[in-house]
Amino acid sequence: MLMKTLISPVALVISAALLTGCDDTETKYETDTKYVPVQTTEVKVATYNLSFDRNTFEDLVAEMQIAPAKQKELVTAYLDGTIAETDKTTAEKVIQIRNVAAIIQKNRPNVLMMAEYNNDGTGKDKAALTGFQANYLSVAQSIDGAGGEANLEPIEYPHFESYSTNTGLFSGLDLDNNGKIEEGPGDSWGFGWYHGQYAFALMSQYEIDTENTRTFQTFKWKDLEGEQIPTITLCDDPQKIPDGMNCGDEWYSTEEWEKVRLSSKNHVDAPIIIPTKNGKEIIHLLMSHPTPPVFDTGKNKAQNAAEVEFWNQYIQGKEFFYDDAGQNGGLADGAKFVIMGDQNLEPLAGDGESDVMKALHDNPLVNQKVMNGELYPTSYGAAEHAVDKALDHPQPNRITSTFGLGVDYAMPSANLNIVDAGVYWAASYEEGRKLFNDARIGQYGDGKSVSSDHRMVWIKAKF
Repeated sequence: MLMKTLISPVALVISAALLTGCDDTETKYETDTKYVPVQTTEVKVATYNLSFDRNTFEDLVAEMQIAPAKQKELVTAYLDGTIAETDKTTAEKVIQIRNVAAIIQKNRPNVLMMAEYNNDGTGKDKAALTGFQANYLSVAQSIDGAGGEANLEPIEYPHFESYSTNTGLFSGLDLDNNGKIEEGPGDSWGFGWYHGQYAFALMSQYEIDTENTRTFQTFKWKDLEGEQIPTITLCDDPQKIPDGMNCGDEWYSTEEWEKVRLSSKNHVDAPIIIPTKNGKEIIHLLMSHPTPPVFDTGKNKAQNAAEVEFWNQYIQGKEFFYDDAGQNGGLADGAKFVIMGDQNLEPLAGDGESDVMKALHDNPLVNQKVMNGELYPTSYGAAEHAVDKALDHPQPNRITSTFGLGVDYAMPSANLNIVDAGVYWAASYEEGRKLFNDARIGQYGDGKSVSSDHRMVWIKAKF
């Protein structure tokens, strides 16, 4: 592999541009350290739940700040069995991060939404993102997993954002109906043991229009068209029903319903600016990570459905929406978009309200070749996993998670010319298998211990 020594700002710029791997982009270099792509013809947009959840945000920052030389030392000791017990957990986390970085380098998306990427709650502290770029993405990783030869090209993302989140943000209300108002996941606007857990972030090789980014962290559940107070509908396990409540009862009081936020994390509309031969193209990245529709008596199921339905109504431009800055209205008519994220819902299987996701798939504003046609993202690894685990799924090659559901999306608008799409999940007979299954790592050698329990989903748009 050719290693480059950067001796000037111009060299830095040229290197950053070359490492992006955008064969269809002419590149302009300036004497500062900006990377300015022009006349783009194809853009690859991906979503990936990285499973970078940690016990604290500081834990993730510390892991991202580990220098490559120290990483190699930890990984080598882990694999040869000489690792100190006190370093073992850190080594496993380093292996996970390096494998995730390898997946990103292998697929080379120009734009990447990353779910389960913890932050400080507000998104202002970017230390975990800058560390990921400097110590992992900017360093050659291996397609062969832990300890393999560094045979992948580094990749650079000059633009990145982290977004505020409702997870772990204390509401001041008894939202879990246990008779106590206390800080913790039960009484937070979104489930999280601390503010910033399970947040999401964005990395891009194109400018993110932060000035026109809209967030909907404080949008009230009650204000989404057609919504009403969720009730206790899952009554098979009486122990899950709070004391003093019964099957069929409304989960929130009238007073609470006036205050409850829709988004378990955030709903974000972040425009990116893509220079093409015909001028600047704007794509709205519509990002969210709804709560799973399980673990309780039905409130989560209703909230998950509402968080997905949010986008179905937003892309129709309905006027009742209001963002955190006080701006009203939904997406502008004719705007290009990609709905992104781990939605914890799919149209064919699972415990959620599948009809809600099916309606979003069927919305004519959404690209039907991708969501109902020949370009629906699939993988051989998913189909093989379904056989290995005896999973009952009507479309096994569409699965995007180790738990057997296709819940991750990069869902483009109908007015985007999509030429390709896929899920990156290497089967046992394909290159890159050890980025997903590696018996040397962790207790089980798969899932979050190796990389993630979710898979990267991507689409490619042509301009």
